[in-house]
Amino acid sequence: MEAQRITVALIDRSGGYEASPDRVRLSSLVDFAGDVATFLRGDTKEVDPQALDVAIRSGSLAIETMPIAAPKLLRDLQHLATNELLDAVDAKRRSVFESWQKLVKKNADFSFCISAPFLSRPIVVSRETDFHADDADQWVQVERYVRGEVQNLGGTVKPNAHVRLPDGSTLLVTAEKDALRDDTSNRLYKIAMLRIRAEYNVLTRELRNARLVEFVEYAPRVDDEELARLNRRGQEAWKDVGNATEWVDQVRGGEH
Repeated sequence: MEAQRITVALIDRSGGYEASPDRVRLSSLVDFAGDVATFLRGDTKEVDPQALDVAIRSGSLAIETMPIAAPKLLRDLQHLATNELLDAVDAKRRSVFESWQKLVKKNADFSFCISAPFLSRPIVVSRETDFHADDADQWVQVERYVRGEVQNLGGTVKPNAHVRLPDGSTLLVTAEKDALRDDTSNRLYKIAMLRIRAEYNVLTRELRNARLVEFVEYAPRVDDEELARLNRRGQEAWKDVGNATEWVDQVRGGEH
């Protein structure tokens, strides 16, 4: 999907007037801008709000982005336009929607609206909607191997690795300082294999809260000479077997 402009609007009448670019409570503006930045960035930091140009529009107070090419963000928006269940949505974006839904249930003076040209209809969060997650039993602890390009590695406060996976998404993997300091390989912008512990959603197959266990040496190259040697060994070992199917049946104890 091509890059899209996204408009996120705050409708706020809590001050006795409708918020607009001309007049809005500072606290509401700060909270709203922070929520929009968190929503666009997502858990995988797919969008960098600090580098994003926006326009302030009327109706009531709206932030319109310049065209964004962020596949997972656009998929999440398509989902939210047709489904109030938040399980399949990025964790950070889910958190923002849960916060908005909680606010508008308490105070009918607030509502939110997200629109974009590719959406069939605007996404509205109001007292009448019920955006919620129902994934309490869908997240399980797993340990697994993931492969991807290491696009960022390090950090002074929260060391981590940003790994671009084969499907184009980015997985944030936290790490201990010692693990990164003692690693002697230059892995930046290279394909790496990581052993991680994480939470895995059995429905959406999403990983979250990933932690690095270790880097695994990964060299996807074929040694032609070694492959030929193994083939010769196999041919020698099987040279007296006339019919492989009959031999397997005999080993199993007869036909099945």
